[in-house]
Amino acid sequence: MTGPDLLHESEAHAAGYSRIAGVDEVGRGPIAGPVTAAAVILDPARIPEGLNDSKKLSAKRREVLCAALMDCAQVSVAHATVAEIDEINILRAAHLAMERALAGLTPAPDMVLIDGNLIPRGLTLPARAIVKGDAASLSIAAASIVAKTWRDRLMRDLAQQFPGYGWERNAGYPSKSHKAALLNLGVTPHHRRSFKPVHNILYQGNN
Repeated sequence: MTGPDLLHESEAHAAGYSRIAGVDEVGRGPIAGPVTAAAVILDPARIPEGLNDSKKLSAKRREVLCAALMDCAQVSVAHATVAEIDEINILRAAHLAMERALAGLTPAPDMVLIDGNLIPRGLTLPARAIVKGDAASLSIAAASIVAKTWRDRLMRDLAQQFPGYGWERNAGYPSKSHKAALLNLGVTPHHRRSFKPVHNILYQGNN
């Protein structure tokens, strides 16, 4: 299996674009915490070795690569809150986080490569959606590493404020121990009330 490369970036360059950003988000599946997106414009002359889909890398390796990217690439990270997720749904919130991450790049990109099969409706830049983009495009792989690293750090911080849910280990995903803690300790302000395991606990007393 080969890893991600610069084929999509090269095609965009050939089409006349010069500042190409890769975008990815992490955190659609958890029942707690925000959804986080990163946008990255790589410097072709300074691409860290070993960039790959963040899911294929250890946490330690992601931390090293994230630090390298912060040093040698243009990076922007943004979130959509739990309240926004509950209000507009997780897909729209994920896209909102992507739009915010892109808006944080200065100067702005002129072309965007997006992980997934949908382009955020609020995006005005030329864009291409790439299914499994984090395994195909180095720019998207870089964004996936940054987004995952930042969100994991955030969940570790929240775990100190709300101990017992195991967020430092599960990052807010609905693990068996997390769901058990939800029953025993109750719902925190960081739980997504529109997500079934949380919703069921909140409303089981009304049935």
